[in-house]
Amino acid sequence: MSELSQLSPQPLWDIFAKVCSIPHPSYHEEALAEHIVGWAKEQGFWVERDQVGNILIRKPATPGMEKRTPVALQAHLDMVPQKNNDTVHDFTKDPIQPYVDGEWVKARGTTLGADNGIGLASALAVLVAEGVVHGPLEVLLTMTEESGMDGAFGLQPDWLQADVLINTDSEEEGEIYMGCAGGIDFISTLPLAREAVPADFDTLKLTLKGLKGGHSGAEIHLGLGNANKLLARFLSRHAAELDVRLIAFSGGTLRNAIPREAFATLAVARHKLDALKAAAAHFLATLQNELGIKEKNIALVAEELAQQGPALTTDSRDRFLNLLNSTPNGVIRDSDVAKGVVETSLNVGVVTMDQDNAEIICLIRSLIDTGKDYVVETLTSLGQLAGAKTEPKGGYPGWQPDADSAIMALTRKTYQALFGKEPNIQVIHAGLECGLFKKPYPNMDMVSIGPTITGPHSPDEQVHIESVGLYWQLLTALLSVVPEK
Repeated sequence: MSELSQLSPQPLWDIFAKVCSIPHPSYHEEALAEHIVGWAKEQGFWVERDQVGNILIRKPATPGMEKRTPVALQAHLDMVPQKNNDTVHDFTKDPIQPYVDGEWVKARGTTLGADNGIGLASALAVLVAEGVVHGPLEVLLTMTEESGMDGAFGLQPDWLQADVLINTDSEEEGEIYMGCAGGIDFISTLPLAREAVPADFDTLKLTLKGLKGGHSGAEIHLGLGNANKLLARFLSRHAAELDVRLIAFSGGTLRNAIPREAFATLAVARHKLDALKAAAAHFLATLQNELGIKEKNIALVAEELAQQGPALTTDSRDRFLNLLNSTPNGVIRDSDVAKGVVETSLNVGVVTMDQDNAEIICLIRSLIDTGKDYVVETLTSLGQLAGAKTEPKGGYPGWQPDADSAIMALTRKTYQALFGKEPNIQVIHAGLECGLFKKPYPNMDMVSIGPTITGPHSPDEQVHIESVGLYWQLLTALLSVVPEK
């Protein structure tokens, strides 16, 4: 019996506990998908999967609600796999370990998967919870949202029968979302040349760690540290001065998660080793002064190693460090239309290096297509200056706000009636699948709601227990007042 079973609403939390027990990081959702299909069949629901693996479940209206407008509840099946450095966890095999900590549910050393596991659990709970009144109902569960929105891209027209879609992937109770940013990946690949490290050089590994990380859309405006950028800043400052030979660099694991750690393997003349360590200590003090209020656990650790093989030539080192150091990161521009919302941003998410190439993967987000285009053009120019091959790929559209949305107006009215206060109507600077759904279903009226989740895409992810109850009240009340078609 999970301790989550003691929480309310119990059907939702029981299903979420089951979701946590089945590994489901991006591209590894099949076991969870098969479990849900089997569960739906056991419950007697109509269930089907499409050619990309999306799941659609249908349930008839409760008696007396047959003429109401058909509604689809939508969530995605996958979760972001991030763990603390000292946590032993294989996301493809090991269950998430949720636990209650005061007002919050957290996970032990990993992401929790409340994004979007709570939404998924709420949609399934609606199908089986006693007393929930609704019209004709569908539940759409999509594949691999976090790593490319594969399920949304593959959604075919004429499969869904609903006229209204309620997306459950928002992360702030009391806010109703009616639009979101689009995005595009950008990959810079820089060819490298290497040479032998002189015999009188010592090798060491620099590790920048302890950063919070987080969601590269919803938390990009918080001013959190990006490990890739910070370590590149240090190396750019001291590489020539101390004749640092760069052997390896890596940082970040997902393009949509703000990187928490970065690593560089270096060689330096033996008589300059103390100077390099002193520079690292001084840089750490600088970062603690600049970021210490938000990044309380930041650390820069130097560890001596045995010799690690050839290093980059001076030219390759400088081109790599100049490219990474000059690549913009974070908020590019705030929106003039949606006040208090980021318009355009990018996250320098993943940096890898092998013997022959370095690769920098960024995720660009914008509420407007021209904002994405601007950042793509900037990164293309930087890549050309450095001699890198550049490739934008996997672009997806934003969700254009509709001021005349009937479901948005009904959600606002229902929230106010339930809780006696106005909700905030928002546009979110994160990628929701709604924009992609508009292609096969251009007339679908959509809204997005959810509970309060903080720290998504990081091991600090947590979901506020009370907000889940409030979200459930709103969701079930909303289903009961959807008008006739």
